[in-house]
Amino acid sequence: MTDQTRDDEPAPLGPSSLTWRYFGDTRTLLVGPRAAVLQNMLPALGQGVLDHSVFFSETFARLRRSAGPILDTVYGGARSPGTGRRVRDFHREIKGTMPDGSRYHALDPETYYWAHATFLDNMLYAVETFIRPLSEADKRRLYEESKTWFRMYGVSDRAMPEDWEAFQAYWKRMLEEVVVPHKTARYGVGYVTKGLPAPPRVPAPVWRAVSPPLNAVARFLTVGGMPPRTRELLDLPWSAADERRYRRFAAAVRRLGPVWPLLPEAVRYLPHARRAFRREGRPRAR
Repeated sequence: MTDQTRDDEPAPLGPSSLTWRYFGDTRTLLVGPRAAVLQNMLPALGQGVLDHSVFFSETFARLRRSAGPILDTVYGGARSPGTGRRVRDFHREIKGTMPDGSRYHALDPETYYWAHATFLDNMLYAVETFIRPLSEADKRRLYEESKTWFRMYGVSDRAMPEDWEAFQAYWKRMLEEVVVPHKTARYGVGYVTKGLPAPPRVPAPVWRAVSPPLNAVARFLTVGGMPPRTRELLDLPWSAADERRYRRFAAAVRRLGPVWPLLPEAVRYLPHARRAFRREGRPRAR
């Protein structure tokens, strides 16, 4: 495999891709913060967030700011070809020293690819859990599209698996041998047991009234959306009864599939996806 560090820009994804169809589907939000938590379980990435990010003081604001540029990379299309490289450049100064004295850098190909892999995994898991089963051909197509997407960042692709089968082996190895319960990841799921922090400007009596159901939903979606191995590493409570409820919930969402296209576009797609389909003059994917 060759490094993708040339100045020529890969052809962007477009409205005919499965990635455009699914990445901005609002049902993907039901997996909770799966991608963000998994990212921070890679030691180098978790350390970078710990050292350089406002994640601990502005957790939800930071997540929103991070998600936007990724969506812009996917949905930027031919009219915004440099978006991925701008995302890359945000990370140039994110570097430092690990607790063991080794160095890390956000643009290390293995570190950067792991972050990308979690977004691909997030989409695959969300589609199969809440939208529809994917055929092997669909999975291979999504993986090939993810290679195009990754190359839009202009980062070396030496860490990127060659094909779908190799990606599956990579993902299994990362979960079983590489990820750890880093402090950043533990903090990111702390509300599972401690409850969500009160938003600014929400009166305390109001928050006391509404937080119990919100906390229950946040816990259910967060823990349910995590791979079993990472639940164990992060000590996230999850029972057999929880698993049965989660499976019933997922099945109920999938049963909404036939009526989903009838809902307003603003309900079905995130703003980045809606703008992209409108810009391309193409009907929204069903």
